[in-house]
Amino acid sequence: MTNISTRIIRTPAMTEPAALLRLLAWISPAFPTGGYAWSHGVEWAVDTGEIRDGATLRVWLEDVLRHGGGRNDAILLRHAHRAAGDVAALTDLVELALATQPSRERRAETVGQGNAFMAAAASWQPEILRQLAALAGDLPYPVAVGALAGSQGIAEDDAVLALIQAFAANLISAAVRLVPLGQSAGLAVLAGLEAAITEIAATTREAALDDLGGCAFRSDIAAMRHETQYSRIFRS
Repeated sequence: MTNISTRIIRTPAMTEPAALLRLLAWISPAFPTGGYAWSHGVEWAVDTGEIRDGATLRVWLEDVLRHGGGRNDAILLRHAHRAAGDVAALTDLVELALATQPSRERRAETVGQGNAFMAAAASWQPEILRQLAALAGDLPYPVAVGALAGSQGIAEDDAVLALIQAFAANLISAAVRLVPLGQSAGLAVLAGLEAAITEIAATTREAALDDLGGCAFRSDIAAMRHETQYSRIFRS
């Protein structure tokens, strides 16, 4: 008799169709979070010539995603997703998220988008966000998205991938206007970042809050220098 071994294949949790529609709506550029107004320091990098074409933009953004705000936002979203419904834990997470911002503009960027997200998401009756805002005040964007996604049955991995992809796409959109780059060049950069985005999503699954931090120092300096830049289009 031949022995047949049974192998169990585990697949990541998938988002139900209705919940996926909500995620697509919330992460869409049309969702009124005001993301188009922020460049995360890209404007300063363009002004100084550090970003001048598609190749230099991709290098800059991959550093930000892997070693700066992109990775930190992924970690914060994951912990907010897991704490959805626990207002005390989310309040602590809000305080930590605000404390990790390296400059005034970065704080304004995450809070501006987080508060706008909360207001726009009122159509989905996010009681958790109302409770959190009442206790914590300003909401950092990844915490707001993570808390709402967790309370609405959206898979954690799906929410992380969507957030990082939207983060990259928004900065590419800023660079397309600033450099300027053509739309095709911008899309080529986004396509080239897919491996980094999926890797960040995978490597942050087990990340603790102690893993917050980074070494994208040039990006942090760009955010600080942008505050006093002579001519500005974007708010960060």
